[in-house]
Amino acid sequence: MLITILGPTATGKTQLAVALAHNIGGEIISADSRQVYRNMTIGTGKDLSDFTEEGITIPYHLIDIAEAGEEYNLFRFTQDFKAAYLDIVARGKTPMLCGGTGMYIEAVLRNYAVPDVGVDEAFRQSLAAKTDEELKEMLLQYKSLHNDTDTENRRRLIRALEISHFSAEKNIATVSYLPTQQYIFGIQLPRDVVRDRITHRLHARLQEGMIAEVQALLDAGISPSRLIRYGLEYKFITEYLLHQYTYDEMVRLLNIAIHQFSKRQMTWFRGMERRNLKIHWIDGLLPMADKLTLIENICRG
Repeated sequence: MLITILGPTATGKTQLAVALAHNIGGEIISADSRQVYRNMTIGTGKDLSDFTEEGITIPYHLIDIAEAGEEYNLFRFTQDFKAAYLDIVARGKTPMLCGGTGMYIEAVLRNYAVPDVGVDEAFRQSLAAKTDEELKEMLLQYKSLHNDTDTENRRRLIRALEISHFSAEKNIATVSYLPTQQYIFGIQLPRDVVRDRITHRLHARLQEGMIAEVQALLDAGISPSRLIRYGLEYKFITEYLLHQYTYDEMVRLLNIAIHQFSKRQMTWFRGMERRNLKIHWIDGLLPMADKLTLIENICRG
């Protein structure tokens, strides 16, 4: 059995996953594209103290497994997830996937075969004279476009085509190792509650030293452009430290960006449902005991 707990940022996914893992003998596999990085703690909201329930630390996986500044991608995640999953199952524990990176979650739940594709300069040159619309039409010949991730700019378009072209040439097939018994639970909260939580949490993290964390990463030699690519907190705080914003401007723009990110997460999860992944939505305002009872009853059938 695999249990997945997902939801947008600031909805209490980790707390619920930890409480459930404590009850059923589970271990948590993080599905967060930035929590994989060491020394990126406050800005990614690792909150490792949350992994303790009634004095017992719940084992977690895929957190702090890569150096800040290096490239971590979907291919690496699927490989690392599989290794963690098989290890947990081999020890007789229940694997639990928890996070908010929809692309990572969907890739493993659907057993996507994600190839490790290098740069194909010859193929890229063959695309150089084509317009963005022509590239989109080419991409549609390989796959259905369920979201804008692959088409938001020309660089992503070309990369998506490069991966699709490679996969088609190699005839990569999906090989399933996950159990047929999978349960996906999503936490949903009223928008005003999510907004308040996001804003409160942002100010709390700033007080906890999030700016100093970003400065330390810069001082360690990680380039500003790399930190900006990590997005949200790392983007706006790096730009603030580069004197592109005043402190108040940075906080205001970052707060808006996190709210927009939360909406995009929900858009992805709704898309997963349209793509026939059943999500059992749970009211995030319910007491923890009621949430656990709901989940355990559904898993028992």
